[in-house]
Amino acid sequence: MSTTQDILKDKIGKTMSVLKTELNTVRAGRANAALLDQIVVPYWGVDTPLKQLANISVPDPRTLMIAPFDLQCIHEIEKAINMSSLGINPTNDGKVIRLVIPQVTEERRKELAKVIKKMGEDAKVAVRNTRRDANESLKKQEKAGELTEDDLKDELDDVQKLIDKAMKDIEDVVAQKEKELMEI
Repeated sequence: MSTTQDILKDKIGKTMSVLKTELNTVRAGRANAALLDQIVVPYWGVDTPLKQLANISVPDPRTLMIAPFDLQCIHEIEKAINMSSLGINPTNDGKVIRLVIPQVTEERRKELAKVIKKMGEDAKVAVRNTRRDANESLKKQEKAGELTEDDLKDELDDVQKLIDKAMKDIEDVVAQKEKELMEI
């Protein structure tokens, strides 16, 4: 019986993880090393994630500093950042690359808030789809005689409790990101 709930918890956990990863890529005007998580650099013919090629630090709230482990790849890193969708011009002094995160305008904050809400809604849709799948699975088990009608009702209630908690968690994560965005 609890296998349906275990599967549901696992899927909800994955949805939350994806949501948090997506929210980290939203450039809110504050330096965050997660902004660079999606950047891949061609290194000796192999596409390698930037965080495996360099030490990324945040020396102040609006600056990211990238110190490559191998100085020969500094120009490749710079090129990869320029080609990314970050929209930030890197400055290269030969040893480190600095990214100065520009101040976010009020209009841009409102646009980003809409993007954040959309990400939250997408996560909620994914959780609702997971609920539908779990409920269908439980109803099939009842038809097959594996669950009694009372057990089915209890299981459906438990599924709904998990979904309600997941929805609240999603709303909390989105609200926290919006708060972070507006206080910069």
